Amino acid sequence: MSSVRLDVLSSDDFDDSRSYSSFIGNNLSEMDQLKRRHTNTLQTQKEGYEPFEPLDYDENGKTQKPARLPVTKLQEIQAFYKEYYDIIHPLFFTFLSFWTRFYLISLSDIVLWDEAHFGKFASHYIKQEFYFDVHPPLGKMIVALAGLIAGYNGGFDFASGAKYPENVNYTVMRMFLASFGAWLVPLAYFTAIELDFSQHAVILATLMVLLDTAYLCISRFILLDSMLLFFTFTTIFFMVKFHNQRHDPFSIDWWLWLILTGISIGCVSSIKWVGLFATALVGLYTIEDLWDKFGDLSIPKSIYLKHWIARIICLIILPILIYMLSFSIHFSILTNSGPGDAQMSSLFQAGLNGNDFSENPLEVAYGSKITVKNMGYGGGLLHSHVQTYPEGSGQQQVTCYHHKDSNNDWIVTKPREAQINNNDTEVEFVVHGDTIRLIHDGTGRNLHSHQVPAPVTKSQWEVSGYGNDTIGDVNDYWVIEVIDDLYTKTNRIRSLTTRMRFRHSLLGCYLRAANAILPQWGFKQVEVSCDKNNNPRDSFTHWNIERHWNDKLPSGGKSYYRSKFLHDFWHLNVAMYTTNNALVPDPDKEDILASTPRQWPIVEVGLRMCSWADDVVKFYLLGNPIIWWSGTASLVIFVFTLLYYLIRRQRKYKDLSPAQWDHFLYVGKVCGIGWLLHYLPFCIMGRVTYLHHYFPALYFSMLMAAFMMDHFTVSCKPKTKNIIFGIYYSLIVIVFWYFKDIAFGINYPASELKSRKWLSTWNIVD
Repeated sequence: MSSVRLDVLSSDDFDDSRSYSSFIGNNLSEMDQLKRRHTNTLQTQKEGYEPFEPLDYDENGKTQKPARLPVTKLQEIQAFYKEYYDIIHPLFFTFLSFWTRFYLISLSDIVLWDEAHFGKFASHYIKQEFYFDVHPPLGKMIVALAGLIAGYNGGFDFASGAKYPENVNYTVMRMFLASFGAWLVPLAYFTAIELDFSQHAVILATLMVLLDTAYLCISRFILLDSMLLFFTFTTIFFMVKFHNQRHDPFSIDWWLWLILTGISIGCVSSIKWVGLFATALVGLYTIEDLWDKFGDLSIPKSIYLKHWIARIICLIILPILIYMLSFSIHFSILTNSGPGDAQMSSLFQAGLNGNDFSENPLEVAYGSKITVKNMGYGGGLLHSHVQTYPEGSGQQQVTCYHHKDSNNDWIVTKPREAQINNNDTEVEFVVHGDTIRLIHDGTGRNLHSHQVPAPVTKSQWEVSGYGNDTIGDVNDYWVIEVIDDLYTKTNRIRSLTTRMRFRHSLLGCYLRAANAILPQWGFKQVEVSCDKNNNPRDSFTHWNIERHWNDKLPSGGKSYYRSKFLHDFWHLNVAMYTTNNALVPDPDKEDILASTPRQWPIVEVGLRMCSWADDVVKFYLLGNPIIWWSGTASLVIFVFTLLYYLIRRQRKYKDLSPAQWDHFLYVGKVCGIGWLLHYLPFCIMGRVTYLHHYFPALYFSMLMAAFMMDHFTVSCKPKTKNIIFGIYYSLIVIVFWYFKDIAFGINYPASELKSRKWLSTWNIVD
């Protein structure tokens, strides 16, 4: 506003119709009014009024409250929106997110896809039955919590394709888990803000998460994926929030976001081991951050040490404690015997309610029927079956198996040359140093080894089932070597507590099961071999008696033995790792659900989540092509853009300011390295892979797409930028609407989806 000279006025400032005297007459002069108008104008500016609003005056010329110009309803709405848009936007997107995740969620009333697995795990928790699975327990405990909230009593077996009974409120269970998927949208919104995206790019990233049909579909069922994605999103959000506090170290906010990052790492790793990839991203960021601080000579050594200690506590110790806590809760809930017992040590099983170990005779005698448990981490039960080795000796297979059945039963007997006591009352106990035969109860074959290479571990000898009670040779003989007993010193073999080894009497090798997995002809069971190396510390050559039957001996009584938590924790994790590695593709069996990592970024495949019959509500797991293709393209474009800038910077061209360059590199590393960490491991894994394994990596490609659009439109005029982003928004919305039925449910014949088969590899129609 231009200044006005109020102290010097002359008659020339007024027209001829009014004299100077009249201007300064008895009543309030026009000059005073002019002064007051100027003063009140400045005042109204401070009070938030428009600077040129007209003023009201009373009959004495005194000013009143400035008069407001009439304001339309539209202007009021616009003003309200401008003032509160930072609240309106996330609330609006959050509402849409919950609506899309909950809409028609009960349309299909059958058990879909992996609901068959995770619903059963919920049943085990509710019935407190011990089970085994390849994933950590946190996510499955949350599924069980959803069941409790829904009033589920654990009585449904969740058979694949079965119809939910009336007493199973699957809708509430699905909605509870879908809420994790719904929170992805506001998390993406605020993460984009923390990454310093423009408002256009923030909306773009949010729309991608909101309207991706794959994210939408996977969130609407009783699965772990919505929780895995939720904690992946929170980990990245907390990390970037912590990064933005880097100039205010050790403040309350700095500690808050660092601690929350550690908690989120612990949670995401406790859902699935895929969460370790997000942990790796935080780890790489932390290493770079500490390296940069190491080069900052202005930071005192004591302060630098505090940075290390804070990160070790919050980003290493805290996540490990959370991960271990989830297993502690897991063990404390599952106190009853269940289908997963055989994966655990015999002592652990002895502490479960409902097992029959209390019926075991205490000490093993000749003629006893036993099961033999390997004491290595992830060890199973010594097992045999009628199938033979397809190579090597061609004799009957001997393996380690993690499930209880009659093929795990062996009879302890003496060598053929020894006199066997057939007296009905007298018994002869097995002691340290005895030479025995183990006869497979189901087939009558002897546990046998010879100088034939093992099928997988070629450096060791094969172990097989050979002959019978009368046919055989010295290769059927094994020497018992007692290592120790958990509770007493004795040369006798006790159930559960005695650790021992089996040494081949002729070859001198030791019976061993080290989690090497046999091919499909061995049913993916664990190889048993005879180890030429005499390593007393090798726990995979250690065995104990788990089950024991002998009519001549009394029961040992109720066992009060309890194993140690750390041993059980480590044992279960090794078993999970071993079983997970055994999930390899079967070349002899076509898996129409499996896919390869090469197919994911270009949306080459989809996944049928249920029967494709016309009378079934069908769901097809397929991403929004616009989102997936643009996300993949943005990753490639970023690499070439980075190379372009690096070449020009080498030639001393400065396309970006230092602050812009640092931001470009920072966001590029978060999105690019985050994508690589979540994608590349699946390219080198031997296990079978499915489309949903790509979903955490997809998030980083979405952020990269929004970032690159922001980067290349930064110099555009507002109108041009509105048009560019508007077209992008429209394409995402239109394609989502076109494909929405594959996520909400296809309740009509699949033949009507022919127009949606954009690629020949999509098996969306018959």
